[in-house]
Amino acid sequence: MNFNNKTIWITGASSGIGKALAIELSNQNANLILSSRNLDKLQEVKALCSNLNKVQVLKLDLDDYTHINKTVQTAITLFDGIDILINNGGISQRSLAIDTGITVDERIFKTNYFGTIALTKAILPYFVAKKEGQFVVITSVVGKIGTPLRTSYAASKHALHGFFDSLRAEVHKDNIAITLICPGFVKTNVSLNALTGDGSKQNTMDKATQNGLLPEYFAQKAVKAIANKKHEIVIGGKLEKLAVRVKRYFPKILAKMIRKLTVT
Repeated sequence: MNFNNKTIWITGASSGIGKALAIELSNQNANLILSSRNLDKLQEVKALCSNLNKVQVLKLDLDDYTHINKTVQTAITLFDGIDILINNGGISQRSLAIDTGITVDERIFKTNYFGTIALTKAILPYFVAKKEGQFVVITSVVGKIGTPLRTSYAASKHALHGFFDSLRAEVHKDNIAITLICPGFVKTNVSLNALTGDGSKQNTMDKATQNGLLPEYFAQKAVKAIANKKHEIVIGGKLEKLAVRVKRYFPKILAKMIRKLTVT
């Protein structure tokens, strides 16, 4: 796929992976719609992009489904259409299940799962009508395996895999592609913003995250996967890729390995 003049909508675009994807796709001359709750941060990301006239910012809160259809209609008008939706917005977790209030579990699912599928369903009729489109979902290696301190985060990412794998079968006849991208550790603020058991932010950087892939490198790999319309890809370090393979073929061995790890 050539991204020249393709219109791509990125959620969670104000920082981290979303920011890196925006800059990489802008360098490939795409029309971009950048969304998150923070308009000031979106404007900062826009300023880093090439061809500023080809970048629009659009406020979006994935926790609020009330106005999502209206937001989709606005997005479609910005560049007279949308070719790709990148579902990147989300929030992580750093707390034991026993210490996590149910309202925190609900908040994680509301953002990561329900917000994502609400937006997807809102734009789906548009893609079906034009018989073309692509959904890209930034999930996680934790959407393939479960690790300590991330019970509801892992569950929300597993749920995305179930939804989009099923949706892929439903919309194949409509020429709609679905690409699931599973990041391993990427050096972003994800652990700083991760929710603890009482719903407050962790406000510290995990060592594994600090030593993770650079967002720019991740974005280059992700954009290549999007261009090739990959069904699913893991982008991470050797350890994360190995864990996914061991989970598939030797799940009991991985379970023993996970129990021995201190995951931070």
